[in-house]
Amino acid sequence: MMKIQRRLALAALLGATVLAATGCSGVYTLTSDVATYGEWPADRKAGSYAIERMPSQKGSTERDALEAAARAALEKAGFTAAADPKNAEFLVAVGARSTLTEYSPWDDPLWRHWRMNWRYGPPSRMFYGPFTLRDRSYEREVALLVRERATGQAVYEARAQSDGLSVGDDKVFGAMFQAALTDFPKANEKPHPVSVTIQR
Repeated sequence: MMKIQRRLALAALLGATVLAATGCSGVYTLTSDVATYGEWPADRKAGSYAIERMPSQKGSTERDALEAAARAALEKAGFTAAADPKNAEFLVAVGARSTLTEYSPWDDPLWRHWRMNWRYGPPSRMFYGPFTLRDRSYEREVALLVRERATGQAVYEARAQSDGLSVGDDKVFGAMFQAALTDFPKANEKPHPVSVTIQR
């Protein structure tokens, strides 16, 4: 098996076309495996937030698109964007990545190749010459880390992972951020499935 991890440019992450079982339009459900961490006080409400950027991320339109996907999920969870980031109660770091995995039937001809076909439909690349039959999938991940601005203490962390035939776009990553924050303010460290409906 050849596994290629690519920290793909966000332009590719957010601009790729998603192939769903229902086609390229309509409504479909994306299921992500979610794990959350932290000890959020039971009597504390979500407050104002600002998203942190590293110096290398400033002035990036691709980063803007990723953050917009995260903001929608944060606000659905009860957070509000601070009018002035310097006065935000919480600072949030967000990230996303996709890992491409390519399978050859020669890795496990009686299981892996046919399993991929069963899950995702016809193989994405099939040449019948020796050692050229391949199948591929993308493992997509998003993460959010919430810190108190005043103390710098990390108070909540959420991660979501999904896989599919595409690298992902803004709607896919938006749904994954939403899934990641579905448990908020509770924490559940055991990975568990969360489904979100996407309108295309």
